[in-house]
Order: sequence, then structure tokens, then C-alpha cells
Amino acid sequence: MRRAAPDPAIEAQRRGPIPDDVDPAIEALVNDIIAKVADKWTMLVLEALDEHGTLRFTQLGKAVGRISQKMLTQTVRQMERDGLVRRRVHPVIPPRVDYTLTPLGQSLGAAFCGVWIWAETHHAEVERARRAFAAAEASDPTAGAETP
Repeated sequence: MRRAAPDPAIEAQRRGPIPDDVDPAIEALVNDIIAKVADKWTMLVLEALDEHGTLRFTQLGKAVGRISQKMLTQTVRQMERDGLVRRRVHPVIPPRVDYTLTPLGQSLGAAFCGVWIWAETHHAEVERARRAFAAAEASDPTAGAETP
């Protein structure tokens, strides 16, 4: 994912005070978007369109890699429903369909660019923690067991 410039409006809100009350509609939207974007296919489609611009359906599938036609169709339809991509059908035979990120999709990509930067920054720490956890688990098989 390309590094994107931060959105000034989002940054101003992020740096502001945490609100006392959470709007249930906003909370539901955040949970819904996280669930969809946490799906690896959505992130990979977002990244492919961000990198390559407008792509035909088959080109998009190749750019994403190892995605079935059915899963790609479901993913881009959901992204279109959420306003993240624009689907354009060209009136030719055979039909040609291409996909482009909308400004909303571009801004979501920029928001998740922060996760990429976090991963780059903390990669070594996460790997150390995983190795330490695996070593502790190997030396004491009950270390990860849950107690009632």
C-alpha cells in the first residue's frame, strides 16, 4: 500500500478529546467496515486498485492473485455497495467491465496505510514476542491453557 498523506479532518478529530458518548450508528458502521476490510480480499483489491488505477475484472483478479472469480465478484460488489469502488460496464461485445477506486475508497486506503506503517515500525517487536511466546509454550505446554 502506498503511503498516503494524512487527511487533515481525520487527524484533527483523532487528536481531539475522546467523546463521552458514542453514537451507536457510528459504532455499528465502524464494526461493519472493520469486519469487511479485515477480510484479506477487500484489502488486496483496495491495494491493487490503488497501485494500478482502473482495472478490468480479469486484470484485477491477476493483480490480487489466487482469488476465485466468485470471491472477486462478491468482494467488488460489496465494495461497490459501500461506495468504495465504481464499476463501469462498457457497451461492447463481449461486455467489458472495469473497476476504479472512488474518493471514499482512496480515503479508506489512506486510513489503513497507518496499519502498514505500524507494521513496518513494530515488525521486529512482534516477531520477538511471537518467538518468546512459542519458546515459553514449548517449555511449558500448560502455559497457554485457559483455566476455568
